[in-house]
Amino acid sequence: MPEVPVAVDRADPRPLSRQIADQLRDAAAHGVVRVGERLPSTRLLARSLLVSRTVTAAAYEQLYAEGWIVARHGAGTFVAAVPGASGAVGARDAADHPEAGAGAGVASGRAPGRCGREMVNLGVGSPWADGLLPAVWRRAWRRAADVSPDSVPVRDGDPQYREAVAEHLLRHRGLAVRGGSVLATAGTTAAAMELGAVLGHGCTVAVEEPGYQRAVAALRAAGARVVPAPVDADGIVVDALPVDVDAVYCTPAHQFPLGGRLPAARRIALVEWARRHGARIIEDDYDGELRYDVAPLPLLAAIGPDVVVQLGTTSKIISPTLGAGWMVAPPDVAEWVVRRRDSAGLRPPGAGQRVVAAMAETGDLAKHLRRVRRELAARRELVVQRLTGAALRVRGDRAGAHVTVPLPDAEAEHRLVATALDAGVRVEGLRRCFDGPPQLTGVTIGYAAPARREQLERALRIVVESL
Repeated sequence: MPEVPVAVDRADPRPLSRQIADQLRDAAAHGVVRVGERLPSTRLLARSLLVSRTVTAAAYEQLYAEGWIVARHGAGTFVAAVPGASGAVGARDAADHPEAGAGAGVASGRAPGRCGREMVNLGVGSPWADGLLPAVWRRAWRRAADVSPDSVPVRDGDPQYREAVAEHLLRHRGLAVRGGSVLATAGTTAAAMELGAVLGHGCTVAVEEPGYQRAVAALRAAGARVVPAPVDADGIVVDALPVDVDAVYCTPAHQFPLGGRLPAARRIALVEWARRHGARIIEDDYDGELRYDVAPLPLLAAIGPDVVVQLGTTSKIISPTLGAGWMVAPPDVAEWVVRRRDSAGLRPPGAGQRVVAAMAETGDLAKHLRRVRRELAARRELVVQRLTGAALRVRGDRAGAHVTVPLPDAEAEHRLVATALDAGVRVEGLRRCFDGPPQLTGVTIGYAAPARREQLERALRIVVESL
């Protein structure tokens, strides 16, 4: 184990955890610690720096999320990548795509450690990638390759893909649109950045708090000012929305991260509010196809097509490998998006779109989605049984691919994240879902990434023991 040159300066205005994370990142960048070298445990580092273990745990959690370090079950924490090195993933890219920084094994829910044990990913946002049958995957890519390559850029998306999305939305989300009304995107985060740019530099967007922080980062990168929109157990609170905003970003089908479903009356109220105030609604339907009890409530885009921009993605139901999402927007917004793409020379990648279109054409997409729903419904029941059986409270509708476990305070949250990580299980604290000071404490438990249900069960035992 190398000597780690880390010190804390209590006169420094930066949080102690940030100081530690920055110094470890710099040490890796300058070769003081190298890829594959083991770092001290959070407990040992805290003791040497005379700080709380929650501080070192928060530093390691940040570096893990960025992809620079990885925990190996039974072996410890190791440097996984070097900032600035060839082939290394940048911190911002790793935050948007944690599977890139942590390695392909972690993306699928497992990573081999030196001791031959597995690292299990219970983070949020990963699909059940191992549930995609290899024959289906290969067949879709072969069919996609049969299409001649484009000779000119396609700004609005592959026509067959747009028709496939329109059919998908009608069949699985009850939204009747024509393929010509659908724009291809590179995913919901990329679409959020496009919309922020279209709304104009200096526009104000209200985003759910707690909420999806990658959307917050994308909107700010486009020049938007982000303000919090309060949520409760059911989702965004319409009566508490700030009135001087240009748009509202929300997740009504399955509020991220708390898991509530926005009631029908509140959906209508939100659309009416947008019309009164001349605002747009950005509806992030990131996992709206994954519901296990009743049919989903109507999309906001079905209630208010004049003010709602609906975003969707294939990353949660197929794989982020495809980089394929969509946008259904009012005509003026769609025109602005395409015009901006044309002037900036931008376009969403077409290969993934053609793979999705091929899966839809053969019927493999619908079959795969049914298989995913069956498996994730069973996994959710398993997660809820194990957690409630340990007298833990679980939040979230019977939908999606994660639940939330409230905890009494920040100390308990940091301790669980650190202890589970030391034991080879990745869970995420709720503090990562707040733009401002966290008002709730707890962890999110994702259940899609593990390849097999047995891995999920082992990881749940570790989480319960850690608590």
